[in-house]
Amino acid sequence: MAAGWVRSGGVSSYNAYGHPPNDVRLQLKRLGLDTETLEKEEKFRIIDWYTCQLGQKSNEKYAYHSLKIADLSIVYSKTMIPAAGSPFPGTRYHLGPDVLRMGDDDSILMRFNDEKSFMEYHRTREIPVGPARKSTNIDALVKDVWSQYVYKSWEAAVDGIIDFKFEEENKTTRDLMRIRSMRNVHFDREWHELKVAENFEVTLEK
Repeated sequence: MAAGWVRSGGVSSYNAYGHPPNDVRLQLKRLGLDTETLEKEEKFRIIDWYTCQLGQKSNEKYAYHSLKIADLSIVYSKTMIPAAGSPFPGTRYHLGPDVLRMGDDDSILMRFNDEKSFMEYHRTREIPVGPARKSTNIDALVKDVWSQYVYKSWEAAVDGIIDFKFEEENKTTRDLMRIRSMRNVHFDREWHELKVAENFEVTLEK
């Protein structure tokens, strides 16, 4: 999704929770993107949430050094105020209609926080950033990691929900996706099969 957004002329901010930033760059190169140029031109930004989980300091231009809600809330408070500028000192980080913000697995934050503080943070900090800065946000959650309280609360707060699942029957496997809900937009509720190419590019089966 990030690669497609950039190809169409947009800017993508990719939050790397579950993989090192260089793994993300390698995958984008497999998809034919010049990550060095895109990052230099601020068309693609990798935000490193991964390195601090190892107890190390990140060398990335954009990085978080704590996954504690108390620390993240301060950063996101600055992000929600347009006049405050970039939450990352010394950078030109911005949000706007051309920006897609997405992450590979927000579930990682549950290792460092309790459910109540996690949801309060997302309701008052993370989720409002999109409308406040008129950008598009896509967050990824793994099923059955949290209690139903978290999933129900999250689903009630966002504009749309997309489900992905993996099916295996006999020796046949299928990757599927559907739009479960989407506010103020007509959409197809059917499950659709995904085709994964050798370079791991994902497309809808025709």
